[in-house]
Amino acid sequence: MTIQLKEIGKAVLETEYAVRGPIVARAQELERQGQEIIYCNIGNPQALEQRPLTYLRQVLALCQYPDLMHRAGDLFPPDVIETAGRILKGTRYGLGAYSESKGVRFIREAVAEFIRERDAIEADPEAIYLTDGASKGVQTALRMLISGPQDGIMIPIPQYPLYSATITLYEGKQVGYYLDEGHDWKLSQSMLAESLQEARRYGVRVKAICALNPGNPTGSVLDRDNIEMLIDFAKTHGLAILADEVYQENVYLQGDRFVSFARVMTETGEADVSLFSFHSCSKGFLGECGQRGGYMEVRNVPADVVAQITKLQSVSLCANLTGQVATYCMVRPPKPGEPSYDRYAQERDGILGELKTRATLLADGLNRIPGIQCNAVAGAMYAFPRITLPAGRKDEEYCMTLLEQTGICVVPGTGFGQIPGTAHFRTTILPPTREIEQVVERLAAFHAAYR
Repeated sequence: MTIQLKEIGKAVLETEYAVRGPIVARAQELERQGQEIIYCNIGNPQALEQRPLTYLRQVLALCQYPDLMHRAGDLFPPDVIETAGRILKGTRYGLGAYSESKGVRFIREAVAEFIRERDAIEADPEAIYLTDGASKGVQTALRMLISGPQDGIMIPIPQYPLYSATITLYEGKQVGYYLDEGHDWKLSQSMLAESLQEARRYGVRVKAICALNPGNPTGSVLDRDNIEMLIDFAKTHGLAILADEVYQENVYLQGDRFVSFARVMTETGEADVSLFSFHSCSKGFLGECGQRGGYMEVRNVPADVVAQITKLQSVSLCANLTGQVATYCMVRPPKPGEPSYDRYAQERDGILGELKTRATLLADGLNRIPGIQCNAVAGAMYAFPRITLPAGRKDEEYCMTLLEQTGICVVPGTGFGQIPGTAHFRTTILPPTREIEQVVERLAAFHAAYR
């Protein structure tokens, strides 16, 4: 007898992930029929013509095929050969064997050194877990925090659907708090308090609060005051913090800069709030989504709880070794004076420069369209413009019609959450500049006709 849908668990049936929902399925169907599609639905840089960094791929090539080492001097710079040799020695058995559950020790040491250099604070390799992308780290943290159906996790609205989907899958309660669209999607203490009080009124035991900085889908960058406020809020109400910081290299506006939660927490002397922070080689300027590399760092977490995290990590044995090596290349890139540095810096700066140009081009272009309002894309890879729709129309219908008529694939705002009565869509800034210009032109004509 085959398994029946009615036998599937309720949590699985209720889990949704808008980024790869029905609009994307329809886009793929139209593409198979020969229609040109501009995919703006997902942060997948190398699927949109971003080239991989030479240094990382050279290191991976040698690590995956060590037999190349004996003639690598004809193919690769000496620092690439040295790095690959150091990695192979550190893994002991190469990339085809399991590592310890937390990940290769010397790679975790490199992550700790990266955090020290970035933030001028101490970092412990034993508090670092190498993960299959940041998503696995987030899922591990949520699995630890959600112990029953009345356990709630505060997430920003709009939010990245990984959070709502995982909370649903683990049978917890999603507690949304609105970001302030009128003030560049910043955090509002009053909105945080209102959300928490409403959840507790219904008997929800709120365990943690998630923050995405820079933000997905909003493209916002939190300043230090906002981060301090959230840390103080978490302390006051006994909450852990999940800090999703995978876009930390993607900051575009002059005057803005990335500040980590770990740095602010350390500099303010806060030791009573547990922090789970995440980074990934899928985003930034690397764009290595398919390698599935990332890390989770934990702070102010008791040793017995850390042991449970390690146990949970060991169920999957370890993160994939290719992703671990990609993470090493992310946190330990070539340094000035090393043979690979000039090419690395040129490729890095070229990618970030293009993203900055596209961020401005897209936001300015959208704001010239009557009926569309878009905050500046300060960071990350996305815009989340507000759209004015005819009465009775929904953003899902708008986005599907947009796809059918123009070939532009975006995600409706309902997939991320929004204030009732408003409508949005999420688009990436990743398509090549020539396609961003096409997106703006087609959207302008479509929106005028749709209204």
